[in-house]
Amino acid sequence: MTTAEDLRAIHVDQFLAHPPAKVWRALTEPEHLNKWLMPGDFRPEVGHTFTFQGTPVEAAEFSGTVYCEVLEIEKERLIKLSWDDGSRLGWTVTWRLEPEGRGTRLFLDHEGFDPDDPRQQVSRKIMGGGWRSMHMRAIEKVLAEMG
Repeated sequence: MTTAEDLRAIHVDQFLAHPPAKVWRALTEPEHLNKWLMPGDFRPEVGHTFTFQGTPVEAAEFSGTVYCEVLEIEKERLIKLSWDDGSRLGWTVTWRLEPEGRGTRLFLDHEGFDPDDPRQQVSRKIMGGGWRSMHMRAIEKVLAEMG
């Protein structure tokens, strides 16, 4: 049975066979981030506003541009961003890194979806699939390429 809480967020828990310092680089260095997520002008500085440029998704009424602000940074531990497509204020995306053995447990929380807004639920479903499959595979590939 699905609960209302499930409709408010996307949660991903992924083990990466790389140390936190390397995963942090993949999350924060533009040459790596742009490969596995979307091209953008991210800098790991609280208060920095920037955009990512993705592929428009008509079903979710997504123009392709994501407007973000860095809300919180803890080196090699946490990045929290505001995440807005220009019409749905209040979303946040948080990456948390926890050392696990010789690797890193990466947690992603994309929060703030309105369970009563059908368009936001379409977005949650589409992005949930993207975060869990496409982006996690892409970050694994980038980490492997980093050596």
